[in-house]
Amino acid sequence: MSTLLRLATAGSVDDGKSTLVGRLLYDTKSILADQLDAVERVSRERGMTGADLALLTDGLRAEREQGITIDVAYRYFATPARSFILADCPGHVQYTRNTVTGSSTADVIVLLVDVRHGVLEQTRRHLAVASLLRVPHVIIAVNKIDLVDYAEDTFRTIEADIRQLTNGLGLTDVTVIPVSALVGDNIAERSERTGWYDGPALLEILEELPTGEDPTRQPLRFPVQYVIRPQSGAVDQKYREYRGYAGRVAAGVVRPGDEIVVLPSGRRSRVVGIDLADQELEEAFAPQSVTLRLADDIDIARGDLIASANDAPSLTKDVDALVCWLAERPLVEGSRVLVKNGARTVQAVVRSLHSKLDLDTLVGQPAEHLELNDIGRVRLHLASELPTEAYTRTRNTGAFLLVDGQQGGTLAAGMIVSPDPEGERSPDWVI
Repeated sequence: MSTLLRLATAGSVDDGKSTLVGRLLYDTKSILADQLDAVERVSRERGMTGADLALLTDGLRAEREQGITIDVAYRYFATPARSFILADCPGHVQYTRNTVTGSSTADVIVLLVDVRHGVLEQTRRHLAVASLLRVPHVIIAVNKIDLVDYAEDTFRTIEADIRQLTNGLGLTDVTVIPVSALVGDNIAERSERTGWYDGPALLEILEELPTGEDPTRQPLRFPVQYVIRPQSGAVDQKYREYRGYAGRVAAGVVRPGDEIVVLPSGRRSRVVGIDLADQELEEAFAPQSVTLRLADDIDIARGDLIASANDAPSLTKDVDALVCWLAERPLVEGSRVLVKNGARTVQAVVRSLHSKLDLDTLVGQPAEHLELNDIGRVRLHLASELPTEAYTRTRNTGAFLLVDGQQGGTLAAGMIVSPDPEGERSPDWVI
């Protein structure tokens, strides 16, 4: 099991996410003594009997929501079992785009639901995002269970609503737990006050979850970030003749002797060396950043893709995709955009807008445009061929961004849709 877990937290406003994050930091002893002293002092000044752990995060969140910086806050903590990187996403609906950012690399998303309010529209939206991004594990923390006197029937009603929703979205690995972030019930340890709940505490689950995918089961995908050319003025003879292709292994494993194909040119060659700084490696795998040396002098540029010769993605100018629209101005048919896939950027036009997800019915409805935070299916026509494959198969190379060609801002996060080679069926609303 990996010792590092990437998790994202999400939820509607006032669901208690600040307190949950503070509780995780507190219970894992990841708070400096002076930080805790300051929180306890402010809490006493406000007339509270205990430390308000939300104060550990609310200051930064208030700044984000006032427009000083609207971004995901990353926090780090650890237990004896493993280390964690936590992406703390804003709760307001207008910042759903940041939930997309925070969840895009997460192994698990922890979504809070206020036990007094149950499933809200923002809950549905966040779970739809988790489904689109294929987040491997989803934990629903039904928070503030202490405010309903730890009533099992209230929890079970919400749990049933959540199960119905997640089943409709095609989410399979879903855990629902009753918690009180304020008091600490079922956060680090199982609570005696929820004797009717026989599952593990939140931190127990996080310590045991498997992470990532086995890179050996995926074909090689290596987007070229930089071409290292021979340096005629170098003192070392090695660098006068050195030619390599630097980037990050997005999927799979690469070893010297492997046959590869360079896309979109289609030229083939063989890997003769893998370098990491001054060290030569016998193999590299996702997500390592390395430099590859090839047997042939091929014209390769930034944005090209080095892939397994016997299992390469197809080239196409037409892409069917799901997008989460992140811009204030609407998306309409005929819009001209830039598609950024890995290190490659190509011009494109929105050929058609197929449907938009109805968050109440979880069914795709005909749509003439997509507005901020809408999730829909579109068809893009590209100005030049792009190596593409389903997001369900390869999470890194199956994703892309839509970018404003004039102002440079991000317009949408997209996931390529195509038949899954392993036979996994997409949620009904995607089809």
